[in-house]
Amino acid sequence: MSSLKFKPEGWNNEISQIDISKIKNYIQNDEIMQGLVKKCDKDYNLYINLQNRLTGIMPREEIEAINLQQNNLPRENICTGKVHKFVQFKIKEIKDDNTIIISRKNVQEEALKWVKNDLEVGQKVQGIVKSIKPYGAFIEIGGGIVGLAHIEDLSIARIKSPYERLKIGQKVEVVIKSIDKQKGKVILSYKEILGTWEENAKKFEQGMKTYGIIRETEKNKNGIFIELNPNLVGMAEYQEGLKYGEKVSVYIRKIDEEKKKIKLNIL
Repeated sequence: MSSLKFKPEGWNNEISQIDISKIKNYIQNDEIMQGLVKKCDKDYNLYINLQNRLTGIMPREEIEAINLQQNNLPRENICTGKVHKFVQFKIKEIKDDNTIIISRKNVQEEALKWVKNDLEVGQKVQGIVKSIKPYGAFIEIGGGIVGLAHIEDLSIARIKSPYERLKIGQKVEVVIKSIDKQKGKVILSYKEILGTWEENAKKFEQGMKTYGIIRETEKNKNGIFIELNPNLVGMAEYQEGLKYGEKVSVYIRKIDEEKKKIKLNIL
């Protein structure tokens, strides 16, 4: 059985193979497993599809360790939002009728310890984009732990919406930008993954014709910033009538490696 320990939930889209005769071993070894939620009942308990025609029951109090209400239970929408999603869990017990009681909360608690004790600033981790807001993207990095990548950390080129870089459900690699070790809150950065200025500039040559996207026009009309690659921006002389996000044909007039600047002509 492959371990999904501190991978984002659903990273491998696998349902753990469970041998009913080895349940005690799974519990003793504290194994992290994964299944697909098939339904949420009226009491907000989850039912998880497992292999070998087995079903795990995740009581509401075992769904979440972090986002809890005053009654120490997760909100109803957190429970219902797990339906048809992969969740990680540990097996807590098996009843006489072979009902398997499982806990996602235990996985999240362990992942939180990993964040506080082992995760380091500058480390690269895998993630899945869970939600997108105007100010950034929330990305799960493992065990149900979600970090925030602010919009300014998604791109070197200034963008107006995180949707211009990411989409919900996208698998990404991100860099740990900062960690609040006390609270377990993580700030992420995506733009480093898109390559350095030098790496991106190597894809272009002086005298080349290519396409770019209008990203910003200077207020004093000194120029227009044009994105050639997600992490590479050049500048052209100001022209009236060009709009943000518009695709334009450009001529690379000069690549200044020392100053890390690219001069363009709009064709």
